[in-house]
Parts: sequence; structure tokens; C-alpha cells
Amino acid sequence: MDKKYYTTIGLEIHAELSTASKMFCGCVNNPDEEKPNVNICPVCTAHPGTLPVINKKAVESVIRVGLSTGSRIADFTEFDRKNYFYPDIPKAYQISQYKFPIVTDGELNNVKITRIHLEEDTANNKHDRGDYSLVDFNRAGVPLMELVTEPVIHSAKEAGDFGRELQLLLRYLDVSEANMEKGEMRVELNISVSDNPNTLGTKVEVKNINSFKAVERAAEYEIKRMTELLDTGRGSEIVQETRGWNESKQSTFSQRSKENANDYRYFPDPDLPKLYLSQAFDIEKLQKELPETPQVRRSRYRNDYGIKDEDIESYILDFEIGQWFEKVASSLGDKEKIKIASNYITSDYIGLKKSNESTRLPNTENFIELINMVTEGVISSRAAKNILATIVVIDKSPRKIAEDEDLLQKNDEGALKEIVQNVIDSNPEVIATYRGGKANALMSLVGQIMKETKGSANPVMVQKFLKELLG
Repeated sequence: MDKKYYTTIGLEIHAELSTASKMFCGCVNNPDEEKPNVNICPVCTAHPGTLPVINKKAVESVIRVGLSTGSRIADFTEFDRKNYFYPDIPKAYQISQYKFPIVTDGELNNVKITRIHLEEDTANNKHDRGDYSLVDFNRAGVPLMELVTEPVIHSAKEAGDFGRELQLLLRYLDVSEANMEKGEMRVELNISVSDNPNTLGTKVEVKNINSFKAVERAAEYEIKRMTELLDTGRGSEIVQETRGWNESKQSTFSQRSKENANDYRYFPDPDLPKLYLSQAFDIEKLQKELPETPQVRRSRYRNDYGIKDEDIESYILDFEIGQWFEKVASSLGDKEKIKIASNYITSDYIGLKKSNESTRLPNTENFIELINMVTEGVISSRAAKNILATIVVIDKSPRKIAEDEDLLQKNDEGALKEIVQNVIDSNPEVIATYRGGKANALMSLVGQIMKETKGSANPVMVQKFLKELLG
């Protein structure tokens, strides 16, 4: 395959907003409700004669997302009826937005945003009954934000990274939990492949994607499928259609031909008022009240603390640990100490947390005391790890633990030399290996000595005595 092909991807991402009530009625918005058809009313089930009322908090949430992405907030906006016939659409139309979205332009993760608008979610079809299906209307009418990007993404990884960054932003703004596994965030891919960088190929949409990893795999699969068709002269087989993603087969499959806007017969909803957002909201106040975004936070951590990018990402992804790290860093002050502290948090504390969910953040003062003991040479790194494993369970002074468990670093040359000699005497095979030219064998002895002293031996002195005693 000598020909070069160019991939273009645009994303359509839906996210359910975490408002108390639904988009156009007072029903509870509860994504965790397990009983079917309990959070419903005549409005969200489309009984004749009912009238919708706009949820102001949902509109505000979309405005806040727009402000956080540097987008333009519309002055005028309206809701439209998007007409189509599926069992999960009780009205036979969905209230959405077409010509006048709330948000346009903007950028996130170096990807241009076309628009962000607001609509109502559909009901949920249940196909687990064999020869018939049921519909649960609990989700019908839940506020649903839709973000559409420009077709400026050129790889599967870029697509996945954008989705992850949007999820983070929605959580930082506290407008959506955006859990993909619960269907609170749904990503749809629009992919085309062309042999001309200035011309887009036939666009294919991929739906039914339930994780960011699946977003990347679905994109990779489609790129490969279309590239192979083009490369073998079967480009005509690429048609504008909607395809689904089959997680078990790791492949896409054809669902239906892709609808155009005309197929939906959009028109303004006559039951809802037009909105003039600058009159309904104090946009400047909303801008000032925005929390720090993940991107701004990354830059601040990099500039203020000088820590590794991998450490920064740990704090961005886990907001609670990030806030705790900032308290620690503020108390320590010294950048070198902060880097050491960050290493213990991301390498050791997070490791402990993964192995035991009941692990809690240690008392800030205790952790700072631990880091000071390490940097002052009072305890070894191994002893520090042991003490950390204790203070994430009980609230106790690291110095007291070190004293009680004999973990204070031993610098008594005579006592240490005796321990080193005992380890040498007990390991003739390792000594022979070392003297045979394998210098790394020395580290095996260091490890045994550190174990013998519960990590309290000064490792620099240990290596010095080993080399002296081994000639």
C-alpha cells in the first residue's frame, strides 16, 4: 500500500446534565433509579394537552461549559422540534436546538468546537425479553447537552483524548458525572478517509460506544476498513451511513443510512418561549464564578511546583488527592521537598489505595513530618514506605512509629559493620558471584541488610562497608 490516505474525524458527544429535575418538567432526574417508569409525568410521557417549561439550571450549565471553552454565548436562542419515529421518543419528536444553539465556536484540547446545544434525552428501550421489548421512560426528558466538534481530528488517539478531557471539564464544573458506563456520556464518531488532503471522503457515523478505549478502537477499525476499500479500488462501497460498534467482536456493523437535517423537519417549538440569554443570565458573573479548569490547573502545577507531568495528571484525575497535595506543597514550600513528596504520593500512596480501597489520605501534618524525616536522612526510603503504609490506616506520628519499630536510620558504624559482616558470612555464593565480576550481586546483599534492619540502615554506609569488607 503505497498510497497515502488522510483521516478526518469529527465528534458528537452527548452528556446528561446533573440537574435536580428534567429538562421540561418537574420529574426527578435520577440516573441511578432502578425501578422502571417511576420518575415520569404527563409532560415527559407526552400526554395530549401538556406544556413543557424550560429548566433554567440546564441552560446555565451549558453556558458555563461554553465559557470554560472560550466559546461565544448566543444572545438569542430557541428550541426546535426534531421529528422522527422511534419507540423511545414518546412525542414522535425530540425537543432540541437547530439554527440557534446556546454556544458556538470555542476550543478544548486543541480541538475546535462547532456548537454546544441543549435537548431532552430519550426513553430507554429494553430488549432483554426475548420476543418483545419494553420502554422505560425514567430517562425521557433528562437534560442532554450535545457538543459537536469541527472535523479537525486526525487520529483515533486524538478522538479519545478529547472525550477524556471533556469528561474531566464537565466534572470540574459539576454539571455532569459523565459516566460512560452508565450512558451519561455518549460519543459518536464521524469519520472519513480520503487520498486527497484537501477533500473529505464519504462520512460514516459510528454509535453505541461505551468507553474512551472503545472510541479509539472503533476509530481505528473504521480507518482500516475504509483504507482497505480505497486501496483495493472498492471505494464506492463506502456509503454515508450509521454504523454500530460491537464490543465483543471489536468491529463496526451497518445499522441504517445516515439521515440529513431535512429528514428531521426541524421547526421552532411553538410551546416554548424564545430566550435572550443576556437578559436571563448575568454572563459576567457566571464567568467570574467558574472554577479552575483542568488545563489551567496543569499549567499552575507545572509552574508552581515543577513536578512531573505524570504526577500532575494523577492530581488532575483525582481531584481529592490533588487538593491534598496542594496543602502538603503549601506547607513544605521547598520545591525539592515537594518533588519528593509528590513521588511518595503518586508512586506509593496511590499504589496502597489501589490495593486497599479503605486506604485514606494520611493526616497532612503526619505526611509532612514523614517527608521532612526522609529529606533530613532520619529514615531511609524503605522505612518511609513502611511508615506511610501505617499512617494511611492510623493517625500516628511518623517519628513515634520510627522510634517504636526501630526504623530510625542507623549510623552507628560498629553495629552496622557487624550486621554487614554477618550477611557476607551467610551468602558465600553471592560473594563468589560478585568477585567473579558481577557487580550487581552487591545489590542483593544491600537488600538483605536493609531487610535485616527493617530499612533503618543507612544505604550509603551499607554499600561502603560491603566494598571495604569484600576487598
